[in-house]
Amino acid sequence: MGNVIKLVKNKYKDEEPIQKLLSLIENDFVRVNNLINEQVISQVDRIPDVSNHIIELGGKRLRPILTLTTSKICHYKGDMHIKLAAAVELMHTATLLHDDVVDDSDFRRGKSASHIVWDNKSSILVGDFLLGKAFQLMVETKSLECLKNLSNASAKIAEGEVMQLIASDNIKTTEDQYMHIIEAKTAELFSTACVVSALIAESKEEEINALISFGKNLGIAFQLKDDALDYSGDEKILGKNIGDDFFEGKVTLPIILAYRRGNVSEREFLENSFNNKIRNKDLLKKAIKIINQYNTINDTLSKAKQHGRVAKDALAIFPETEFKAALMKLVDFSIIRSH
Repeated sequence: MGNVIKLVKNKYKDEEPIQKLLSLIENDFVRVNNLINEQVISQVDRIPDVSNHIIELGGKRLRPILTLTTSKICHYKGDMHIKLAAAVELMHTATLLHDDVVDDSDFRRGKSASHIVWDNKSSILVGDFLLGKAFQLMVETKSLECLKNLSNASAKIAEGEVMQLIASDNIKTTEDQYMHIIEAKTAELFSTACVVSALIAESKEEEINALISFGKNLGIAFQLKDDALDYSGDEKILGKNIGDDFFEGKVTLPIILAYRRGNVSEREFLENSFNNKIRNKDLLKKAIKIINQYNTINDTLSKAKQHGRVAKDALAIFPETEFKAALMKLVDFSIIRSH
């Protein structure tokens, strides 16, 4: 399999902040990629086939990038951050395999999802295999604190996915309920990806807490931007269809706000679309019209920016370095990105 840096490098113009981070941690990033490649080796051909399929689709690799970069601002001098970064990415990849089955998604980053190429059982089981490999790497670090945090994150992510499943098609989901969902299913792994570096470096408690806050708020901002893009992005750039959340019955913030602000007929339309699971492209256009009428995309992005500011403020206790500066720019990228 090709070098992961080649998979993410110069794909989009707005990825400059990621490229800056990669240039700062390139050697470590290559080591993480090599370690991931080693973990998906198996005598059972289906395992590397499915694993490599989703890994080769690329992605931003934000979570291992965060682990590697935060290890620098925590002045960690050992090698265990490589194992931790690989474990974080394997956990994330496992959740993607599981999510595509749960969401019945046909595509992942513009290509056929693994369960479409093979089947649901293969995707679920290979996802379980990758989770097992992730935990093996955690144990190899011999850090009980890191193992505790990553184990907690794994459970929390699963809770978030179940909460989202329960909220599926429920147009009356509140904003607070939705924020709890994305804190669990998205922000938790961002936060953990950052804090394990501080734990392995035996950083001060205030630095540990700062990185927990940074990762959590960055993750929330990132997810809210995803929610906005699903109703306002460019399909060619996104690599997926606009309105996937709508068709899958995911009640995200743009829809939640539109329902709260709509008139009687608009609320009735959204209720029928979600409660009765009646959704097609014409109904999507009507939903987007309501979303635009009540400016809910901009309000979703405003909330993302608010969390972005909190994330930046959390880094204030760290000295001014090129690593810190790159993380600050990464926050901006998470909100202005087009994919």
